[in-house]
Amino acid sequence: MTEPAPPAPADRTAEDQEQRSILGSSAVMAAGTVVSRLSGFVRSGLLLAALGNGLHADVFNIANTIPNMLYILLAGGVFNAVLVPQLVRAMRSDEDGGAAYTSRIVTLAALFLGGVTVVLVLAAPWVVALATDGSWSPEAQRSAVDFARLCLPQVFFYGMFVLVGQVLNAHGRFGPMMWAPIANNVVSVAVLVIYLVVYGTTGGSTDGGFTTNQELLLGLGSTLGIAVQLLVLVPYLRAAGVRLDPRFDFRGTGLGHTLRLGTWTVLFVLANQVAYFVVVRLASSGTADGGADGTGYSVYSTAFLIIMVPHSVITVSLATAVLPTLSAHGADGDLRGLAARLGATLRTALAVTVPFAALLPLVATDLARLISYGRSADTYENFVPSLALFGPGLVFFTVHYLVLRGFYAVERTRTVFYIQCAVAVTNIVVAALLVNATGDADTAPALVVGYSAAYLVGSVISYTVLARVLGGLESRVLVRFLVRLGVTVAVSTAVAGGAYAVGQALLGAPTYLEALLRAGVVTALDVAVFLLLARALRLREVTSVLATITRRLPAARRG
Repeated sequence: MTEPAPPAPADRTAEDQEQRSILGSSAVMAAGTVVSRLSGFVRSGLLLAALGNGLHADVFNIANTIPNMLYILLAGGVFNAVLVPQLVRAMRSDEDGGAAYTSRIVTLAALFLGGVTVVLVLAAPWVVALATDGSWSPEAQRSAVDFARLCLPQVFFYGMFVLVGQVLNAHGRFGPMMWAPIANNVVSVAVLVIYLVVYGTTGGSTDGGFTTNQELLLGLGSTLGIAVQLLVLVPYLRAAGVRLDPRFDFRGTGLGHTLRLGTWTVLFVLANQVAYFVVVRLASSGTADGGADGTGYSVYSTAFLIIMVPHSVITVSLATAVLPTLSAHGADGDLRGLAARLGATLRTALAVTVPFAALLPLVATDLARLISYGRSADTYENFVPSLALFGPGLVFFTVHYLVLRGFYAVERTRTVFYIQCAVAVTNIVVAALLVNATGDADTAPALVVGYSAAYLVGSVISYTVLARVLGGLESRVLVRFLVRLGVTVAVSTAVAGGAYAVGQALLGAPTYLEALLRAGVVTALDVAVFLLLARALRLREVTSVLATITRRLPAARRG
C-alpha cells in the first residue's frame, strides 16, 4: 500500500488549524448530543419503569421502532450521505448559492414522504408481521398493530427533520440538529410520567397487550415528540438565510445526478435495514413466552443506546463536521488531503471509543442496576451480558462508519453497497445461528455478538478498499497511534479493574447508591489514569479533544 508523503510543516500547521476548526464545530454538536442523550436516558429509564424489559416492553418498543427503520430504509441513506455533498456543490457552483436546488429537494422529499406514510399506515398489520416472528400472543400482536398505526406517521417527520437538519449543516449551522431531539425527549418524558401516574409500575397484562387508552397515550405521544423535534428546526432556517419555496420543476436541474448517486445508497441502506429487520424479528422470540429471564428487543436496544453514547457524542459530531470538508477535498480531486483529514478524524474518534469499550465489562452490572426501576428492577441482570459484550462492536462500527464518509466524499456509493452487503450477510448469519443455538436468556447477547462480527468484517473491508482508492490512509500513523493507545488503555483498564474487584468483594449485589458510587469511582480512576498516560505518551488526538473541551468551559475562558 502506498502512503502519502508526510505533510510539510506549513501544511501540518494548516491541517492542525483545520482539525481545530472541526473539533470546535464537533464540540457544539457534542454538547447538544450530551444533553439530548441525558434526556434520552431519562426517557429510557421511565419506559423501563413503566413497561419493564420483557414482552410488554417489546410490544411497544418494536412498534415504535418500525417507523424509524422504515424511514431509514426508504429515504435515510439519500438524506444523510448523498444530499450533503450535493448541497455543498450546489452552494459553491450555482449562481443563487443553491437556493433553488434546496427548495426542489425539500419539495420532492415532502411529497415522497407524505405518500409513503399514508401507504404504511394502511399496511400496518403486514408491516408488524414482517418485524415479528409470529410467536407473540394474539393480544400482544393486536396491540403492536394498533401502536404501529399511531406511530407510522413518524416516517414523515423523521424524514423532514433529517433533511432540514442537513440543509442547516450544509450552511455551517451544526448545533440545532443536535439540540432538537431534546424537545422530543421532553415530550416523551411528559407522556411517560402521565402513564406512570395513571397506570403505575405494576399495570399491564401478562400477555403483552395494552388497553386502547394506553395505546393512544403512548402511540400519539411518541409521534407528537417527533413532530415537535422537526418544528424546533424551522426558525433556524431563516436565521441561516435559507428560504424554502415549493418548487416542482424537477427536470434538468441536477436532481437526476443526485438520485443516481442515491440509487446505490438506497441499496446500501436496504441491505442494512434488511439485516436490522431480521435482528428485530429474532429479538421478538426472546420474550415471547413472557419468562422473567428472557431477553429480547428491549434489552438489546437499551444496551445499544448506552454503548452508542460515545459514538453519538464524538463520532457522529466529528463525521457531521468533517463531511463538508471531505466533500470539498473530493470535489477538488485532493485525495491526499481527504486521506489526511479522514485519518485524523478516525484517530480522534478511536481515542474515545476504545477506552470506553474496554471499560464496559467492568461497569456493566452497575449500569444495569442504575437503569432498572419499577417493573424492570427485579430483572436488571438481564442487561449485564449484552452491555459487557458490546464494546468490540462499538470500535469496529466506529471505523466502518467514518471510513464510509470517505467513500461518500468521492461518490463511490456503489462500493459502499457491496461492502454493506457483506456486513448484512454476516450479521444475519451469525445472529440467526447463535439465537437458534441458545435459550431465551441469551437472545440479546447473541444479537450483540452478531453485530460485532458484522462490523469487524465491515471495518476491515471498508478500510482496505478506501486505502487503495485514496492511495493510503496514513496507516503507519494509525498503527503507531493504536500501539500507544493500546498500552494506555491496557494500563488504565487494569487499574480500574483492580478498583472494581475491591468493590465487588465489599459490595456483592449493589444497591442503587452503591452501584452509582462503584461505577463512578471505577470510571473516574480509569479516565484519570488514561489521561495522564495519554499526555505522557503524547497522544495528540486525546489532548486535542481535551483542550477543545476545556477551552469551552466558562472557568477556562475566564482564566
